[in-house]
Amino acid sequence: MFLILFGPPGAGKGTQGELLATHLGIPKISTGDLIRAAVRDATPLGREVKHYYDQGMLVPDAVILGLIAEVLDRPEAREGVLMDGFPRTIPQAEAVDRLLAERGRAVDRVVSFVVPEDELVQRLTGRAAEQGRSDDTPEAIRKRLQVYREQTAPLESFYRSRGILVEIAATGDIAEIGRRTLEVLGR
Repeated sequence: MFLILFGPPGAGKGTQGELLATHLGIPKISTGDLIRAAVRDATPLGREVKHYYDQGMLVPDAVILGLIAEVLDRPEAREGVLMDGFPRTIPQAEAVDRLLAERGRAVDRVVSFVVPEDELVQRLTGRAAEQGRSDDTPEAIRKRLQVYREQTAPLESFYRSRGILVEIAATGDIAEIGRRTLEVLGR
């Protein structure tokens, strides 16, 4: 099963992604994790990523897609992967489609985690306090949510039009959200 987890910051993609990947026995692709591992391991793409980081620049999509392609080519990814927080734009989604098509695969489902904005702000400010991040003020968090709505939310229509988007009410406890998710996936 090739899955994409979709939703705003604080919706629970990371937490549910770990649980789902383990339950389904497939690798979880988090671009942040991939980037950190590639830099740590000093792979050719990792050295390229480090160059961009050292220059204070965003890592180009082509480099991130190269990291994803490396995961897709691993034996453990033959039966599927779970993508957490990527793609974020329609061009990235189209590029992911091409990567999968080159391997005779396609995205099976996109799980959209739906959470009211007030709860997202509460979750993110709580997480910021736990991690000692004073820069994550409610105002800054609302700005991040606005950027999400402008840049990433259009993916919802993109995937809905293909009939592969399912929505999950991502409120309540972690186990209940996990049960809802597995239920809509037929697992």
